[in-house]
Amino acid sequence: MISRVLFVFIRVAYILIDVCGVITAIFLACWLRRTAFPLDLHTLLLDTSNPFYVVFLAWLVAILLFNGLNKLYETHRELVERHELAQLVKSVFFAAVAVLAFVYTVKVQDFPRSVFLLILIFTTMTLSFWRILKRWFVDFLAANGYNNFNVVIIGAGKVGMMLAAEIKRRPGLGFNIVGFLDDKKTTADLEGRYEVLGKLSDLDDVIRRKFVTRIFITVHPDGGVFHNMLDVAKQHKVSLRVVPQAFDQATSELFKYNIGYVPVLEYCDIGHSRQQFGKRFFDVVVSLAGLLVLSPFFIVCMVLIKAEGQGPVFYFSKRYGLGGRVFNMWKFRSMVADADKRLEALKNRNEVDGPIFKIRQDPRVTPLGRFLRKYSIDELPQILNVLMGDMSLVGPRPLPIAQVEKEDLKQLKRLEVRPGITGLWQVRGRSDLPFHKLIKWDTWYVNNWSFTLDLEILFETVPVVLKGEGAY
Repeated sequence: MISRVLFVFIRVAYILIDVCGVITAIFLACWLRRTAFPLDLHTLLLDTSNPFYVVFLAWLVAILLFNGLNKLYETHRELVERHELAQLVKSVFFAAVAVLAFVYTVKVQDFPRSVFLLILIFTTMTLSFWRILKRWFVDFLAANGYNNFNVVIIGAGKVGMMLAAEIKRRPGLGFNIVGFLDDKKTTADLEGRYEVLGKLSDLDDVIRRKFVTRIFITVHPDGGVFHNMLDVAKQHKVSLRVVPQAFDQATSELFKYNIGYVPVLEYCDIGHSRQQFGKRFFDVVVSLAGLLVLSPFFIVCMVLIKAEGQGPVFYFSKRYGLGGRVFNMWKFRSMVADADKRLEALKNRNEVDGPIFKIRQDPRVTPLGRFLRKYSIDELPQILNVLMGDMSLVGPRPLPIAQVEKEDLKQLKRLEVRPGITGLWQVRGRSDLPFHKLIKWDTWYVNNWSFTLDLEILFETVPVVLKGEGAY
């Protein structure tokens, strides 16, 4: 009963904040256009002396209606912020279309188009702004233990552990993993990271003992077992969610639709025909702006590197690019001049798996170079590679040719797009990430590329780099 009252209270609060946001947008639009009527709440929405009050009132009603239809008065912690904002933009757009239709239907005379456009812009801004603040606040509360949910994961295999890692990375979800259920693995197999609470048939008991409120299924048992788990979840009124099979092989976001009463999950297969429209234009514009802004900083770095006297300012490394084309990747020098010649003597000290060579205390790295590497400053000259078309701002990191030529063909998927200055494995752990996960995340990026994904990676790169973790 209390949770129901709280849910209604939160929904009402969200609606009232939206009302304030829309009124603020209308007020700002009218103030900028110096409208003839007084700018107060009564005159804007209720006073017939205002020739446009009915339009403003219709705008408010339309926004509330479409926001409600798009479920924007509910808090979905799992929903990525950009998806919620995309839903808001869609809602505002359809509200604008509805208001336009209303204006022409009732024949409102001389309604300023500039006012309408400003209302559209300011409404999007105000409603987006408070939702971003709301998301930060909810994440803060959840990360500090408020209204958390006990979660059990069905399947302790690779997908189950991957899901657990993603949940751990997002404390704002408020998910507390109480353990796993698996018919084959034990707690010892998980190396103490989590507990295997029993087999799949123990779900009913585990829900009772651990007060589970969320179930994630990451394996695909036979129909009878799945139906039993579904019945148990229904009896306890527990949310049950299923990770799609082979989700990492999908070539875009999965799309759900119905054929009659039958739901269908579509793995959109558009692979090579995907056109990264606008990506190159965005790369060039942002790189030019970055080069202009960072030019003084570049000069300082060049002077310091030259003063250290360990060799040329820039280091060029041959890498594979789009379609396997070889190019020279620019970097600020962070090692001694004969670093490549000294590599063979250090190979037995490699600290990472796969064909990549990395050691935390590499004797070839100069004192200044260690600082440049920690904060990825040595990578900044790759802005020039972006301008030349060899690289993109975001994409799979280009690996040294000599280190990857002997690797299997799985990595060739990475060459279907331009390599990037930053990418998924930069924001997921940098040098601390195992090679097989590096390939997995890069493949996922190639299959699921979108402009919004690039923006998300760029924004996540900043705090990761500033922390200086996982770089050596």
